[in-house]
Amino acid sequence: MKKMNYQNVKGTQDYIGSAEGVKRKVKRTLEDVFIQYGCKPLETPILNYTELLASKYAGGAEILEEMYKLTDRGERDLALRYDLTIPFAKVVAMNPDLRMPFKRYEIGKVFRDGPVKEGRYREFTQCDVDIVGVRSQVAEAELMSMALEAFNRLNVDVTIQYNNRKLLVGMLKEFGVEEDKRDTAILVLDKLEKVGVEGVMAELIENGVSDSSLGHIRAFLTDEENARTGYFESFAEQNDLVDEGLKELKELESYLDTLGVTKQCMFNPFLARGLEIYTGTIYEIFMADQSIKSSIGSGGRYNNAISGLIETEEEFPTVGISFGLDVIYAAMGKSIKIEETTDIDYYIIPLGTTKESLRVAQDLRSKGHKVELELSNKKLRKALDKANKENIPNVIIIGEEEVRNNELKIKNMESGIERSEPFDFV
Repeated sequence: MKKMNYQNVKGTQDYIGSAEGVKRKVKRTLEDVFIQYGCKPLETPILNYTELLASKYAGGAEILEEMYKLTDRGERDLALRYDLTIPFAKVVAMNPDLRMPFKRYEIGKVFRDGPVKEGRYREFTQCDVDIVGVRSQVAEAELMSMALEAFNRLNVDVTIQYNNRKLLVGMLKEFGVEEDKRDTAILVLDKLEKVGVEGVMAELIENGVSDSSLGHIRAFLTDEENARTGYFESFAEQNDLVDEGLKELKELESYLDTLGVTKQCMFNPFLARGLEIYTGTIYEIFMADQSIKSSIGSGGRYNNAISGLIETEEEFPTVGISFGLDVIYAAMGKSIKIEETTDIDYYIIPLGTTKESLRVAQDLRSKGHKVELELSNKKLRKALDKANKENIPNVIIIGEEEVRNNELKIKNMESGIERSEPFDFV
């Protein structure tokens, strides 16, 4: 029989020991912050009908190319979810009696058959918060503030870049970019930081953007004043989309100023977020030191998704934010030394006293303590070495003498102090 070559599927990875411990700590921290901000938990299926995930109100053509598709025994067309947003929109569409505003969080696996690079995987965990039923930019401001609070607790220094899709689409309209080419142009503009002005211009030419529009876009990209809201005032006077986007932008900035987070939030007039689902404010979260180039969180407003799924003219103003748990872990690995951690309170080492040690472990666990019992008959020196490496705070060594004297000897591994406590082994 041929020996199997064991390896992970490309774009997936195992988390072992301290690595998984750190990842779970990140997850708990995010969840604690979500709950503190009044979010309710939600869980949706990984499996969905392809028709739902391929809806025109979903992720757009680019992300649909990365969708994992399959069929079940009944030959129904199914797919693995590629994000948590559309499954959330489906929940709202299926439950018309939900009280508004509805604020939820969900943490779960998603799958994308896309290119693999540092911080980008094919199986990964998303941590999402979405608010439906709030038209004001105060919802965006609260989610951005929540993100900064979460990363502050994780001791990760981040910045948030934000923009408004109405503003961006309105500017492209003002520059004469044809309607059927605007979504493509937005995807190209989103690559500005990666490929530079000339790279963007070359790709716009490839996609058939007219010469007159190219001239306006180049002037926009290179104008040193384009990061000021005042730059857009003259365009807003004659363009409704620019006017709406600018008003929303100013409203958002007033809330960010009230929250005192403007130093960590930066307006980027070229931030596009390629997904067609977005209708207003958009934002991405980056490592302040740029140790990882890709974003470690992102989101924005998508007002049309739920009403589109329900096929109604009723408005469901919705805004969300998403954190990639795996990329946050990768980011933390760049900035901190990941050490062995433990949740264990006591490590019991039997010296020929397995049954007696089992009884002690059971007693301590019944009192709410977390206990690990050495099960492999390690020699004392190796067992103590394990306790030190894993930062276990207390060790109990149980030999025949301890059983005879009905006492436990508990050693604090940090201070080295040993104390005795009575225990009835009979």
